[in-house]
Amino acid sequence: MINVASCELGTEVIYTTDEFFANANRMFAETEAVFKDEYDDNGHWMDGWETKRRRDNSNDYCIVKLGNLSKINSFLVDTAHFKGNYPLAISVKGVCAKDIDDSTFIKDIESIPWIDLLKQSDLKGDSKHNFDSICQKEITHLRIDIYPDGGIARFKAFGEICFDENLYEQENINVASMRNGARAVYTNNEFFGPLRNILKDNEAVNMGDGWETRRRREPGFDWGIIELAKPAIIEKIVVDTKFFKGNYADSFSICSSYMKDSTDDSIITQSMFWEELISQQKLDMDKEHYFEKDILKHNKPITHIRINIFPDGGISRLKLFGKFVKED
Repeated sequence: MINVASCELGTEVIYTTDEFFANANRMFAETEAVFKDEYDDNGHWMDGWETKRRRDNSNDYCIVKLGNLSKINSFLVDTAHFKGNYPLAISVKGVCAKDIDDSTFIKDIESIPWIDLLKQSDLKGDSKHNFDSICQKEITHLRIDIYPDGGIARFKAFGEICFDENLYEQENINVASMRNGARAVYTNNEFFGPLRNILKDNEAVNMGDGWETRRRREPGFDWGIIELAKPAIIEKIVVDTKFFKGNYADSFSICSSYMKDSTDDSIITQSMFWEELISQQKLDMDKEHYFEKDILKHNKPITHIRINIFPDGGISRLKLFGKFVKED
């Protein structure tokens, strides 16, 4: 599942009752929370959202706008480093409000038809908590309530991005973008950096923001499988090795397939027999590489790709430009 509440997908807080000690947007960082023995004007610096101590009978909450229309299956709530200042409980509600602007939404918060995704549940300090969502309807906004106050280091909502039907009308779009519903299915190795990183839209910020495998000490090569949101025809490929200098992949190739009904486990073995989309191509360090339509092996609709890197190493981004096509 994709963390649909990631700041990397455009998730942001549009309202909060309080964030005196720590900004609520910090909750949605993909990195693990850190502890710093530092103080600012309001108190100890904390890596997460932290409100001041309440002196009434109410509780704090924040309103979160997701980067994409999404369905949520589960939550991870992490109170790392919050030991004497964590909330006693949390609840999560959601709503689908695609056509309401932020200012109107905030003004009408109390009249919003919220749906329960997580009923009030207990929390512990300095711990990770996993909760199932009790509803998988399409959601654009979340309301996160903490009881009565305190701090949360990280908040993640795992699920799937709902496909935007308007994308069928567009051409030359990156169909391998995480924001367009692509997801990393499986990789044989991601020791230094996860495969999903290469599906981000933004430029890599450092070497740790890409996919990097360990040094291979045996024959073979490393690879990763990616599923597109819908079938697509590929017209251009971009492979970026930005920041990878002494550890970039020497070369790459991509094979592809159109699979209507399959499971993640079954396609791992099947991928050995997929048709080649682009043959093995040399890569250089710290460079963006472009491969145009004339070098691609076919222009058939595909739903999955397997990117192979030889023999190991890292790449920062993979982009597949083309268009989505409707299924038969």
